[in-house]
Amino acid sequence: QVQLVESGGGSVQAGGSLRLSCAASGRTFSSYAMGWFRQAPGKEREFVGVISWSGSRTYYADSVKGRFTISRDNAKNTVYLQMNSLKPEDTAVYYCAAGLREYTTTTVRSDFGSWGQGTQVTVSS
Repeated sequence: QVQLVESGGGSVQAGGSLRLSCAASGRTFSSYAMGWFRQAPGKEREFVGVISWSGSRTYYADSVKGRFTISRDNAKNTVYLQMNSLKPEDTAVYYCAAGLREYTTTTVRSDFGSWGQGTQVTVSS
């Protein structure tokens, strides 16, 4: 099992930027894909993006493509979500998640087995 702790959330005006971090411990970090999801009030948790175990591949939801960037530093056991050009509809609790299987990149929520506690992002217009 891996433990994940997100940080970096906050409040920002539309058009602004935030960078979220997710620190992992308890398992070999560099063998697993890492994903970001978000959940707005009254809505289901949705996929935001994923980065492969090596960092060579990333996939994003259409709603954030071109604005959000995922990166990872395997030496620091940390994954990042850089969010630019934020919109009010990006307001949500953001969660990082670790893939269940080594060397497997997925966008499917059920393929992620460990989740952080979430960090709130609020974008005002």
